[in-house]
Amino acid sequence: MVFKRLLGSLGVGGPTVDTVLDPGPVLPGGALTGRVFLKGGQAGFDIEHITLELVARVEAEHAEGEQEGTVAFERFTVGGGFRLDEGAEHAVPFSVTLPWETPVTELYGQPLGIVLGVRTELSVAGAKDKGDLDPLTVGPLPAQEAVLEAFGALGFGFRSADLEYGRIGGTGQQLPFYQEIEITPSPQYADQENEVEVTFLAGPGGMEVVLEADKRGGFFSGGHDALTRFTVGHHDSRDWTAEVEGWMRALVEHRAAHGGHGAPYGHHDHHDHHHGGHHGPGIGTAVAAGAAGLAVGVVGGMVAAEVVDEIGDFFEGEEEEE
Repeated sequence: MVFKRLLGSLGVGGPTVDTVLDPGPVLPGGALTGRVFLKGGQAGFDIEHITLELVARVEAEHAEGEQEGTVAFERFTVGGGFRLDEGAEHAVPFSVTLPWETPVTELYGQPLGIVLGVRTELSVAGAKDKGDLDPLTVGPLPAQEAVLEAFGALGFGFRSADLEYGRIGGTGQQLPFYQEIEITPSPQYADQENEVEVTFLAGPGGMEVVLEADKRGGFFSGGHDALTRFTVGHHDSRDWTAEVEGWMRALVEHRAAHGGHGAPYGHHDHHDHHHGGHHGPGIGTAVAAGAAGLAVGVVGGMVAAEVVDEIGDFFEGEEEEE
């Protein structure tokens, strides 16, 4: 999906910009590569800067309810300082490094419903114009995939994924938002948990795995959340199924030891954290398929198409706003 845009600030006859990302998913902390193609308009222009901006659609909670918006979370200057003559064509190759906390948008080749984009901004003759917007596909790091596979092997299922504006206290979080991958409990925990939310906070030296369990309430106690955090290396060799099983036991034991209150490693900085099917129909269900782990399923064969339509609508809306 590529949008070619005229530089509106320069009017009709200005240059056009077309950013093409190299195919395939990029990993968090990995290199995003591609080319920015420029074509001169009806006059020559001095291209001062070419900037790539990473943007994400995030959810934020307010007193009046939940709202969605776009957050820019990184910027890179990839070129500039040259003259683009009338009708001339010019290509600027680039290679930039994604932030380690960049959210994962697909798992096993299936989209999770997370919307990320690369927006191209040109600075020409003192005027700036956001000239192109392209979807960004990000795959999981090996440790992230290993953890999710382990959940799948234990019988947990995929429910949905989203980006939440805010910070998780007690962690090394760098971005102004974090990703939650919501999974349904395995039969072993179905009578104790409504769902488990997994957040990965990766960095150069390793990764924090934050688990939040939405507890089921009984007749005499309401439902509540428990939050705990674990640290793993990017290339750890562990029995991940046993490791994740231990994490879940620790989550349950923490609840019993503390009466279901408090979080040992901090808490979400925003309150009224939402649970319980608030997303409406998820993008799919997950099935545990032995070694295949946490595989994203398709409901009625429509999931992938619906996600693609949703991403397309998001980018088209962004184009109209500009």
